[in-house]
Amino acid sequence: MRKLPVIRVVPMDASLRPMLFDLHVSPSQSEYVGTIADMLADVAASPGSEAMAILHGEVPVGCYRLDPHARSVAGHDFGQPALGVRAFFVDARWQRRGVGTAALIALIADAAERHPHARLLALTVSVDNTVALQMYRRAGFTDGGELYHGGRSGPLHLLLRTLP
Repeated sequence: MRKLPVIRVVPMDASLRPMLFDLHVSPSQSEYVGTIADMLADVAASPGSEAMAILHGEVPVGCYRLDPHARSVAGHDFGQPALGVRAFFVDARWQRRGVGTAALIALIADAAERHPHARLLALTVSVDNTVALQMYRRAGFTDGGELYHGGRSGPLHLLLRTLP
């Protein structure tokens, strides 16, 4: 089994912000991932949302948004406290190295530690984005059994992950 890189996640601060703007996905992924600038603007306009950086050592290799309620992702609430994961993004230069899966494992541990009330993570992924779907499944996300049709990338699978 391939050893995953040491990856950690941290709330984004002003020192990380400029380095994140140097990150990009491949052109084929751009339809699935918004820009970092758009994600940061959305976080600033959404009370309780957190911009999170994915770090390899001290080097930013990606980011995501953590929302205090999964309704931001799924369009509805769940029967238990749930967080929404949005705009998950790993730089193209760091893809295909296990960084995405390692980042999801770090994200899950961080969410459980910093949000002990939460019992569930929810995210959506385009039905056409099979690579991302496989990565989320490797990290323990399961299909919630419904499609979300509110995204810009066509129908989306709703994926859920119980928090430890």
